[in-house]
Amino acid sequence: MPQLTDEAAPERSAPERSAPERSAPEAPLPDTSPPETSLPDTSPTETSLADQGRAAGTWMTPEAYGASRAALWTGAVVLVTDTDGRVLVQSVDYRSDRLLPGGAVDAGEAPSAAAAREVREELGVDGRYPRGLAVDWIPADTPGFPAGMRFPGEILHVYDGGTWTPERIASVRLPAQEVTGIHFAEPADLPALMDPGDARRALSALRARINGSGTALLEDGRPTAPTALDRLGVLRTRRTAQRGAWHPGPVPAQLSVRDHRGWLFAPDGRVLLLIARATGAAHLPSPAAAPTAGAFPLGYRYGEDRDADGARGVHARTAARLTGLAPAADPAYARLLATPEQVRELSDWGPAGARELDAVHAARTRLSLPAPTRTPPTELPESATRW
Repeated sequence: MPQLTDEAAPERSAPERSAPERSAPEAPLPDTSPPETSLPDTSPTETSLADQGRAAGTWMTPEAYGASRAALWTGAVVLVTDTDGRVLVQSVDYRSDRLLPGGAVDAGEAPSAAAAREVREELGVDGRYPRGLAVDWIPADTPGFPAGMRFPGEILHVYDGGTWTPERIASVRLPAQEVTGIHFAEPADLPALMDPGDARRALSALRARINGSGTALLEDGRPTAPTALDRLGVLRTRRTAQRGAWHPGPVPAQLSVRDHRGWLFAPDGRVLLLIARATGAAHLPSPAAAPTAGAFPLGYRYGEDRDADGARGVHARTAARLTGLAPAADPAYARLLATPEQVRELSDWGPAGARELDAVHAARTRLSLPAPTRTPPTELPESATRW
């Protein structure tokens, strides 16, 4: 970075010497000075160059330095989800695609204050949003900006608006103009509803929220340090809906099991999760996917499909402790360790998902395993793993 100065640094000259005062002669004192030693030659010119410690041309006036800096817009948006994990987007009267709530940061305004102001102005909801999910650099050549706008590029802050309850959603009051409606969208539908860069940014911010590892740095909506969820493109396809009521315990004998999945716990309390590399779809593994101990039936939920007699099948769940992992049997799937909360956030289980999550934590306690800390899901190697 250039150093600043108001004017050129003057050359340092030798200090002035004052004329000696005249006085009466005194008796000479004994010589107590140390023996004469050789000192380096430090002429005034050499001292000046050494003190400067710089090459010519590296100093700038404040005016020149200010003119050399890039000028960027600053914006702030808020990512809000409902209890089903869908993302709030709004329709506006000045463009056809959907937007997250938010807008420009005014001169002298903090980005978090702008986020709160915009949500209040656009949705009529008061709140504070101190937690940042992502900071995105949007390049100046981004398509869609009129030439007359002279778009210089933008730094856009994405804040976490949290999960809104039905009561909070019902309190939304739209302004007389600009915002014409709101909609809660399945994450995988965002690219069809939003500008491509806005959709990339929203999905990256949503993955950052699920990761729980702090604010993600983005460039044109893409993370500069992608996590496993980013690399695998999780949430780019619609989640499979399993929204039936949760029933604890074993499946009754008269019911037909259509799908059987396992909550398989690693020693740190996280569970095994499979991600389809081709689609980014997330789902629990089969109980037989790995060697386990202490298995027991956790519960079940009814499926949406029916057989020829009109009877609905059920989705069964088993809980067990992992004792290891065999080599990956299918390279089409990535194996991750995630917290139970992260599994639920990547799934579409409806209101009954909270009851299933309670049963999962009760099973973890029964298996004498710790409560896991939320960290980014870890991708496991394809080779065998033992604990």
